[in-house]
Amino acid sequence: MIDIREQPAPRRKRQSLSRTLVAELSRQISEALITRGEKLPTESQMMATYQVSRTVVREAISRLQAAGLVETRQGVGTFVLGSHNSHGLCVDPATIATLRDMIDVLEFRASLEMEAAGLAASRCSDAAIELLRQALEAFRQATHPSDRVASDFRFHYQIALATGNRYYTDILSHFGPGLLPRTRLNAALLTPSDPDHYQARLIDEHEAIYMAIARRDPDAARAAMRLHLTNSRERLRKAYDQAQPC
Repeated sequence: MIDIREQPAPRRKRQSLSRTLVAELSRQISEALITRGEKLPTESQMMATYQVSRTVVREAISRLQAAGLVETRQGVGTFVLGSHNSHGLCVDPATIATLRDMIDVLEFRASLEMEAAGLAASRCSDAAIELLRQALEAFRQATHPSDRVASDFRFHYQIALATGNRYYTDILSHFGPGLLPRTRLNAALLTPSDPDHYQARLIDEHEAIYMAIARRDPDAARAAMRLHLTNSRERLRKAYDQAQPC
């Protein structure tokens, strides 16, 4: 067991503990000590094992999700997807570190997810629509930042699933939640001035995408996804610009 006993400390110390926990869990996954499909210990179990806070555990899980190593299934737990070495496509989320990187990611997502939304609208089953509705509701109810990240990614992943094209889900799985702006750059600098209003806008945008897919309207679904990702890019630009010193 690694010794990452937490003491009262500022945010930087907590992030260091989180990175240490990520490194340990990543090692166990890469060495197959925790195998693909296996469920990780619960938050409480990891808190007890590594003597860290719930916040540290949640931040570590978010980082593992961003790396595409694990996925969280609401009400069930967090499961191992596998190590990077098991995938043909490998993108290290740590390389998505600048504003330019994130804007490039959003441009990539627009080209990918707009068409995915259109295909989902034209192909989705009633069961797929219900799963997407559940993902939207989970995003609506999420309050902790890590839960919002997980449920946000789950919503976009369900759209990829609804296309019936495995390459969409493969790409999203490889990138993980690192595709989401809120998981990248300097979180302190890019924290919205009004988080509740920011979250409400995101929910509205997700709901517009869901409604278009549920109506099986491909053009409206593409338009709603394009608006969502364009708004995400502009929000990122605005937040970053406001955070820069005069």
